[in-house]
Amino acid sequence: MKRSELTEFAVEDEGFKLKIRRGFNGQPMATQSQVSNLPFVMAAETTPTLSLNQLVPESVTSTKDEEGITYIKSPMVGTFYRSASPDSKSFVDDNSKVTETSVICIIEAMKIMNEIQAEVKGTILEAVVENGQPVEYGQRLFKVKQG
Repeated sequence: MKRSELTEFAVEDEGFKLKIRRGFNGQPMATQSQVSNLPFVMAAETTPTLSLNQLVPESVTSTKDEEGITYIKSPMVGTFYRSASPDSKSFVDDNSKVTETSVICIIEAMKIMNEIQAEVKGTILEAVVENGQPVEYGQRLFKVKQG
């Protein structure tokens, strides 16, 4: 939200509403409510408020990185692919050297293949996710030794 200057995001689907909004100190806040068929509407003051950490698994939000080690994280929700096609060689393997502009994988989102760049200089230590696995925004994709 900070990167895109977004202050509020809302989704509604079949009686489920989710709204994420930047709070007073710039930290994300989320509200969630169930829409019922009852003849009254829940007041905004009684809508439960959740922190972003309650909505996203710890494996996605954890920032406990080792010294000199960083993780390349998914910039979007989609399906992770290590190569351009099933018959192609992987973009990177363990011990591959990468620069900030190296293409390291593809994430398919809404039938669009998005090339993901490393955005860090270093050596790939390991791929954290499997080929063809769905990934979430902020989920760790690769473990990298910087330098």
